[in-house]
Amino acid sequence: MMITVVGTGYVGTTTTVALAMLGHTVCGVDVDPVKVRALQSGSLPIFEEGLEDALRRETAAGRLRFTCDLGQALPGCDVIMLAVGTPPDEDGSANLRALEEVSRQLGRLLQPKAHGRPPVIAIKSTVPVGTGERVRGWLLQEMILRGLHIPFEMASNPEFLREGRALHDAMHPDRVVVGADTPGAANVMKQMYLPLQAPLLLTSIRDAEMIKYASNAFLATKISFMNELARLCERVGANIQQVAQGMGFDARINPHFLQAGIGYGGSCFPKDVQALQALAAQSGLTLQILQAVEAVNASQPGWFLQKVKHVLGSLNGQHITVLGLTFKPGTDDIRESPAIPILKHLEEQGAQITAFDPQGMAAMKQRFPNVTYASTLQESLRDADAVLLLTEWKEVVEHDWGASWSELRQPIVFDGRNVLDSAQMRAWGYQYYGVARPS
Repeated sequence: MMITVVGTGYVGTTTTVALAMLGHTVCGVDVDPVKVRALQSGSLPIFEEGLEDALRRETAAGRLRFTCDLGQALPGCDVIMLAVGTPPDEDGSANLRALEEVSRQLGRLLQPKAHGRPPVIAIKSTVPVGTGERVRGWLLQEMILRGLHIPFEMASNPEFLREGRALHDAMHPDRVVVGADTPGAANVMKQMYLPLQAPLLLTSIRDAEMIKYASNAFLATKISFMNELARLCERVGANIQQVAQGMGFDARINPHFLQAGIGYGGSCFPKDVQALQALAAQSGLTLQILQAVEAVNASQPGWFLQKVKHVLGSLNGQHITVLGLTFKPGTDDIRESPAIPILKHLEEQGAQITAFDPQGMAAMKQRFPNVTYASTLQESLRDADAVLLLTEWKEVVEHDWGASWSELRQPIVFDGRNVLDSAQMRAWGYQYYGVARPS
């Protein structure tokens, strides 16, 4: 198939590469010429393991190209995927301005296909329920102004990519969700994903739009539930990891996303929880559970810092090492990272901060220029009064902590992700504090 993907952000770039790997001829389109030139030369604007190598292979094989000219990318297309950003507005609702602009541009540029079925316009962006109808309306308005009616069909094809494992998820999905209100659009999308041999769920467009928001909101709910439960476990002397393990054996619950820590972040969960609440408010409803999910997540970094202050006392003048700045390992994304409010509070309290992260330091330096950024993990530990582990990077988890004990001024470690061996850390002489992991 010939496929055009509009938008080369995190989702769009991963989608273009994955579809090319499935054997399709793919063109990625973006308005940013700098980004397009970089992609054409095989360079990614983001860090995502394995994606850059795959980008270069597919480009060299002639299955993948990039352009700023949408009109040039449309002739002969079977599927046009819209993967532009939908950032939150001030009220938390999804901002659809970029999607509207692209839709109207398509309405001005589409030409009748000489042969075969009309193109399917598939929305990959995360959008509120009802957006499919709005996109169709924007397209038709522009066509009416041209005095033309060019056949096309609509679909919704939400993404379920995890940052750090995006290419793996694209090539080995748990499921592919396709929302289509016409048999023709459904069949085209089925054929596009046929090489994956993955479970495919066919729904209406509105159902597909809701599935995406509902999935992310539910995962965020599991995280906040465990974080709130961790607070109770600390009060009553229970171990949250043992509790999570016991819960996870229940097939109705499963063990995924039961890890207590310092809260979720990233570009999806915070935005999608807000957007679903905004959609509910527009419908005259209040989603009380999601209000609580958001409140718990917002307060979790502060709860963690209270543990730090309880042990250290005043933070003024204390040398604090922060390990991990991205919202999760395997990415350079610091958006909504719990490290941000933690660094802000440490600075406000007068702490001297040294930070290390394998991928996130360049971006975080733009927000916190006064933090010292170490070139190695070992360097970051030198003369520290305490270490705050905020992101579970492999380099941090597998570090030789036994050999580093003497590097710290005070061997105190606060493990915000519960990933270090608490008994071993204490055996090495550390004062170790996890999240609801009693001695």
